[in-house]
Amino acid sequence: MKVLRSLVSLASLTVVALLTAAAPARGAATGTNITRLPEVTVFGQAHDIASEESRIGINQQPEWTFHRRFPTTRVYLQKEEWEMGFEQWWRGRFLKNGKQAHKFQTEFEIGLPYRFQFDLYEKFTSDERGRMRHLGVAPELRWALAEWGKIPLNPTVYAEWQFTDHTRGPDVWEIKLLLGEQLAPRWHWGLNLIYEQEAGGSRTTEMAWSQGISYTVIDRKLSAGLEMRFAHETARGSRSQPEITYMLGPSVQWRFGSRFHLDLVPLLGVTRDAPKVEAFVVLSMDLGTLKGSSRYTPASLRSQ
Repeated sequence: MKVLRSLVSLASLTVVALLTAAAPARGAATGTNITRLPEVTVFGQAHDIASEESRIGINQQPEWTFHRRFPTTRVYLQKEEWEMGFEQWWRGRFLKNGKQAHKFQTEFEIGLPYRFQFDLYEKFTSDERGRMRHLGVAPELRWALAEWGKIPLNPTVYAEWQFTDHTRGPDVWEIKLLLGEQLAPRWHWGLNLIYEQEAGGSRTTEMAWSQGISYTVIDRKLSAGLEMRFAHETARGSRSQPEITYMLGPSVQWRFGSRFHLDLVPLLGVTRDAPKVEAFVVLSMDLGTLKGSSRYTPASLRSQ
């Protein structure tokens, strides 16, 4: 009996083995191809990575760079080909002797091909009696050396010429090197190196740098950070007695809707020559494009 049970068990195992081996052959006989698909790895988005850091547009730049993050510091390009924007500025200087100065600036922006951007400013200022005076008109041109991320710190060159009303002083020209980067998820940074020169009059020269760092508190809605500016200014005949100003203070950006954002920055004077407070308020609006279509926008943004 033991021998008979052993023979039955061996026969059963043999039948199972034959059926298993015959299965691929039957699949081939019926014309069914069995293909092993490559392994797929799915990555989830970490909670500390903001969607405003997604790369979009022709230059594959982060979405946050299309909205002026720092009033005192420019980063890369705010507009790409044929996109337009509008900004209204207020800049108030409150001196330690109690005097005040206010400037109002209206700016139109348009992106150009080959990583260029052109801006045009109309500037007004108030006198000590509070009367508004036309200060001048200033065209600006900036050019990014490469697409975002191709060169460390994403260098962009900037040139501006202010055609000053002849009753308000000489013309002024300015050149800048704009640098910017994402330091970590939600952390954004910019640095500008600045040289400014009066074209006449006392030929005042200013060498300066400005810097800003911000943290995204609410994705595509609210960011907060710190801005600072240092300037070394001299005039003809007083080169040995420069005016040195250093200011720093908090900054806040609130983005409402899909086209508007508001920047608030109160800078406090640190050095003796600096004003007591210099404040900036900037209201910005995206105007769309001349071609009737915008840069690529993630689906999550289209419903806003």
